[in-house]
Amino acid sequence: MFKGLGNMASMLRQAQQMGGKMEEMTAQLKSRRVTGAAGGGMVEVEANGLGEVLQVRIEPALTDREMIEDLLPAAVNQAAAKAKALHMEMMRELTGGMDLPGLDDMISQLGGGDLPPAN
Repeated sequence: MFKGLGNMASMLRQAQQMGGKMEEMTAQLKSRRVTGAAGGGMVEVEANGLGEVLQVRIEPALTDREMIEDLLPAAVNQAAAKAKALHMEMMRELTGGMDLPGLDDMISQLGGGDLPPAN
């Protein structure tokens, strides 16, 4: 009976450690930067690792409104994809190779697509 309590305490301790690591990872993601570009770099979007858009740069020579409206979503989507890939990479590092059933599926759902190859 007491062995079960020891295992439960160990599991709770591990859960608390994982929670702390998740908070640390979130802070790291917030400080990391990714850039998406479209139109040969005529439109660039900078985002953090959480996918929050931080800055948009549009080449001053680009004056065609329709082109800007086409290029901007492409650049935002590219930055978002890079942020998701960074997030997935950091999750893999956080789990340290632990075989957690369903982790890849969960990350894939969060990322909205297939996982990039593990490093």
